[in-house]
Amino acid sequence: MAENTFELKIISPDTMFYEGKAEFLEFTATTGEMGVYAQHVPTTVILEPCVMRIHQNGELKKAAIMGGFVEILKERITVMAEDAQWPDSIDVERAKKAEERARKRLADRESDMDVKRAEMALKRSIARIETTR
Repeated sequence: MAENTFELKIISPDTMFYEGKAEFLEFTATTGEMGVYAQHVPTTVILEPCVMRIHQNGELKKAAIMGGFVEILKERITVMAEDAQWPDSIDVERAKKAEERARKRLADRESDMDVKRAEMALKRSIARIETTR
């Protein structure tokens, strides 16, 4: 394997979403934005719902990732995603409506509302929308 690439696997509960080589990977962890090259210090991080950007052979592939874990090793990165979607499989209108509902719930702040759940719904809808742009 070339020193500047790593093996990347993105696995969702029902499928091997992506498997191939990459040169750079960008995503959002609970600790903030991350970018990873080959030979990165081994670590494991928790994913936020985000747009994952896969850089490969001068091309950029984007996927909506709905949270999960990332195991980073020097020559391999494994993403265990709660769900993953390519841009062409995202219903943008549905995502926009979900974003609107989540923002309304957060603005209204009813006493029995689960704030964390509404915030996660908002992050998921934003990730889907951003992936299609």
